[in-house]
Amino acid sequence: MHAVLQLLEPGQHLVACGDIYGGTYRLIERLVRPRGVEVDWVDMRAIDEVEEAMRPNTKMLWVETPTNPLLRVFDIAGLCGLARTRGATCVVDATFATPILQRPLELGADIVVHSMSKYLNGHSDVVAGAVVTRSPELSERIRFIQQAGGAVLSPFDSYLVARGIKTLPLRMARHSESAQVLAEWLVEQPQVLEVHYPGLRGHPEHALASKQMHGFGGMLSFEVEGGLEGAKAALARVQVFSVAESLGGVESLIGQPALMSHASMPKEVREARGVREGLVRVSVGLEAIEDLREDLAQALQAP
Repeated sequence: MHAVLQLLEPGQHLVACGDIYGGTYRLIERLVRPRGVEVDWVDMRAIDEVEEAMRPNTKMLWVETPTNPLLRVFDIAGLCGLARTRGATCVVDATFATPILQRPLELGADIVVHSMSKYLNGHSDVVAGAVVTRSPELSERIRFIQQAGGAVLSPFDSYLVARGIKTLPLRMARHSESAQVLAEWLVEQPQVLEVHYPGLRGHPEHALASKQMHGFGGMLSFEVEGGLEGAKAALARVQVFSVAESLGGVESLIGQPALMSHASMPKEVREARGVREGLVRVSVGLEAIEDLREDLAQALQAP
């Protein structure tokens, strides 16, 4: 991810989606912007707003879809087409979907990035990332940045990722199946105010997700009654889920973005983008769906 952002030079302009992983926000605001790169955060559900934000010096669109943690879905083909007409590079972070469920290169993306620590590895025992492009020029530039900066994966970590990828299709099918069941169940729970999962027919981008994805993935989020304290109380009661920031492993994880994955965002920024303090993010693992549902049921009960 950092290697891709290093393609930007001082005086150039980056347009990034507002609903984004907290670590990416921190990277852009604390390391990229101070180098003299101009940055605009935009709600990319409206392509006309993205086009309005672009300038003559816009050199990159940074698209994360589905987003972390609100599972918003953006029109990859439309955004990549817009970038192409304006001479900008379109980068898509497809970590949540993986190449099994979404292939942005086929939709016009110039670069795709994945956190391989997550689903591609799938066993929560490696820290790694991948940058994928069909462009020989971009590939050569990124390879130089990688080698010069030292971000080269060790042989053993490479082995762990390769091992995990062997079961990726089977794992993603189970993650997606269980997440769909949990999302539909959560919608019916009185303690839950809102559920974010693109597989739900009520999701604003359900039709778009159905078109550009081959399944809806194992990530979902929901907002509980009681705000910050309500979410903290629910997380304190889980027994099958583990409270942790990561995602995409065989085990089910649960977290509170406001205090964990998105704590690096100022509160006013988080809330303006819809990441409220009562939001809970879930990475649905491979355990029996009955156990996961029962665990959430008891965790959501009033103390």
